[in-house]
Formats: sequence, C-alpha cells, structure tokens
Amino acid sequence: MSEQAITIRLVCCVNTPQVFANRLMASPCVAQGHVPLSAFFTCTDAAQGFNAAMATCNSEAWLVWVHQDVFLPEGWDTQFCAALAQAQQQFPNLAIAGVYGLSGSGSAARRAGHVLDRGQLLHETATLPCLADSLDELLFAVRADSGLRMDAALGFDFYATDLVLQAQALGLPSAVVDAYCEHWSETPSRGPVAPAVSERIALSANVFEHKWAARLPITTPCFHIDKPGDVAAFLQTLERTAT
Repeated sequence: MSEQAITIRLVCCVNTPQVFANRLMASPCVAQGHVPLSAFFTCTDAAQGFNAAMATCNSEAWLVWVHQDVFLPEGWDTQFCAALAQAQQQFPNLAIAGVYGLSGSGSAARRAGHVLDRGQLLHETATLPCLADSLDELLFAVRADSGLRMDAALGFDFYATDLVLQAQALGLPSAVVDAYCEHWSETPSRGPVAPAVSERIALSANVFEHKWAARLPITTPCFHIDKPGDVAAFLQTLERTAT
C-alpha cells in the first residue's frame, strides 16, 4: 500500500465529555475535519466501540483507536500516515501500529515510542519503526482488512497487547511508529491507583493472563507477567505500600 493510498479513521470511547472536548476534539486534525472520528458514549468495554466502528470501516483503511484524553498536534495525521507507510515497507503484512510499546519480554524487553505522557516526555532510544510485542492503549491503528477484533471480556485494559498477540498468532506483525502525540491521563503513572480502577485492572488482567498463559512471560508498558495472578499481586503490593 502506498503512502498516498493510506486512509485513517479515528474511534474513541468517551466517559468524560469535558476531557474529550478539551483534548481529542481540540486536536487540529479532528477540529478541522481532516480525519473522521466515531465517538461512542457510555460503553461497557472498549470492544463495544472499536468493533462497531470496524464493522463499518472501509476495508482499505486503518482504524485508529485513541483515548479521549489524547491531543494530536498540528500535522499529526500526515505524520502518522507517513509513518504507517514506512512501517509497511519495512514489515510486510503489518496489521497493527501504535505510538508506544515494547519489543521482547522481561529483561530483554525494549521500550519504543515518542509521546508526551502526563507531562513527561518519553522519547525512547529504539529506532522507529520497530516490531512490537506489546502496545500501549493510548493510540494504535489496526488494518481494517486484518480481521482483528477486540475481546469484550478484557473490558478497558490489556486490549492492545491482546490484539498484538492475536495478530502474531495469524503471522501478522505489529509495530511502534514515530507519530508524536500527547497523553493527559488522570491515572497516576506511578504508585497506587483508585480502588475502583485497581479492581477493574485486576479483573481484566485475570482474563488476559489465562487467555495467553501459553505465551507467558509477557511484558506490557505497565506490567510484567510471569504467571496468572501477577498483576493482581502487584496492585495489592502498591496498595499496601500506600497505607
């Protein structure tokens, strides 16, 4: 697929309209109507919005999942399409491309990407594009004709890495590409999180860990998993440390 032929469409699940308006909707490529956006409100899981958008997506397009609290700077859409084209040339049959992730697992895991995350610049040393074994959920694109769909059982966590693993099972590569954007999540990057959020993550982790038990160990941008139960144990450790 040539760079000129690449088309993208955004999809977002919204639970805080004000954040959505101040961040994603304020992005120039969205505000100026350069890129179509499908917004889904009051979803019970990420798959509800993503899979619905994928069902109506042109088969030659890329569907870009993006969080409501992401800001896409001026020219982001052009940069992302160019980065996708470069990654496709380097990795034939590319199925997924994200802006932040990891290649490898455990001590061999290497972080990759270039984003501003909660005011902290993450500009990893890995040359981009590079193959990915895990991706962050903040922003990633899936080739519409890949046949990939999100797993509703994962709720709102681990679905990006789940898609990467689905793609790998089909022999399709995933990659991290260079398309700088800003992520303004209210979830702290370190330390304990709110009990409701911790419970949500633990439930999703349990599904993910058992689904991919044969592929463990797996390292995601937030967790390293050697065996089922590791994420819940880690979250409990954070809670005990905070008390």
